[in-house]
Amino acid sequence: MEYREFSRSGIRASLFGIGCMRLPLIPQPEGQVDGAKVDVAEAIRMIRYGIDHGVTYIDTAWGYHGGASEKVVGLALRDGYRDRVNLATKLPVWEVKTADDFSRIFNAQLERLQTDHLDFYLLHALDRNSWAKVRDLGVLDFLDQKKKSGEIRCAAFSFHDQLPAFKEIVDSYPWDMCQIQLNLLDSQYQAGLAGMRYAAERGIGVVVMEPLRGGMLAAPPPDVQAVWANAEFKRSQVEWAFRWLADKPQVRVILSGVSTMDQLQDNLRIFDAIGSSHLTAGDEEMIRKVQDLYRQKLKVGCTGCNYCVPCPSGVSIPDIFRIYNRYALNGDLEAAQKSYGGHIRRGSDASHCVSCGHCEEACPQKIQIIRMLAEADRILRI
Repeated sequence: MEYREFSRSGIRASLFGIGCMRLPLIPQPEGQVDGAKVDVAEAIRMIRYGIDHGVTYIDTAWGYHGGASEKVVGLALRDGYRDRVNLATKLPVWEVKTADDFSRIFNAQLERLQTDHLDFYLLHALDRNSWAKVRDLGVLDFLDQKKKSGEIRCAAFSFHDQLPAFKEIVDSYPWDMCQIQLNLLDSQYQAGLAGMRYAAERGIGVVVMEPLRGGMLAAPPPDVQAVWANAEFKRSQVEWAFRWLADKPQVRVILSGVSTMDQLQDNLRIFDAIGSSHLTAGDEEMIRKVQDLYRQKLKVGCTGCNYCVPCPSGVSIPDIFRIYNRYALNGDLEAAQKSYGGHIRRGSDASHCVSCGHCEEACPQKIQIIRMLAEADRILRI
């Protein structure tokens, strides 16, 4: 396992970090999914197994698994495991209404996690608006106070917006770390590679979330599989995705949300094999071919920035485009229509679009949203 240092704090962390957003669940009747029904015993076994095999970075958040994730992590880190890891959790900025909420939520998180301090405390999922809200409520003073008391070792934030907002946040405070979404498909999405470099140049360690883009990169379409198959060294699609990120020296931790012991063991095998090896020029060329194939297949250039929502008519624009793009990649029309059927039942499908144009005015990508919603509806409606 490779370990990398956060320069401002001196903390060394494993390149592989366990993300606790997709813990194993207790099976529910008739294929239903209840994210709050965590298989606690199995989750504890997996987290401890990861730590016993070199993982030193554990990531959770207030809202993961309906609040159960922090509690499960707290149980897993008993019996001396807490002292062996760097623990990260996040302030749910959407829950904050007054400055008093900072301490109220933080204290509840310490109790859930059964600890007296956090190694990394992140402002969760910042965008331009939520950043302005918590900044004006005094969140930076709160972070300073908690760092001074030792209850927070490193102040950080995770991010979901566009690059200009990212730079504004980075320049506002001496952050120890930032967490961004980055993977083979999202090199120019949200903060992207440009944001990664911008933060690192200012001494801010970068932690990566969604390295497999919600699992999409683990199951590539046949033409992408054919490109990988021609590689000099035969590796799984998952390993290529991790290696692409690990090759970037600005990245300190790559988070992977594992749901089964098999996934965890496979991740450990991959990260043990990565070591300090680098991608070759041939590897880079192959990866560019893969990226081009994905980009050619994607139907909509939506980055999920959410500037288009809330829609006045209740249309779930980003999610509809996500379903449509997933269908374009894997060709599974039945699964896409099933997912879209949920929006039809909830009244959030594209047929409710009244062509007001509000979304297109707000879209930074200048997507012809009205036309693309109609196209998606025509394909996905059963």
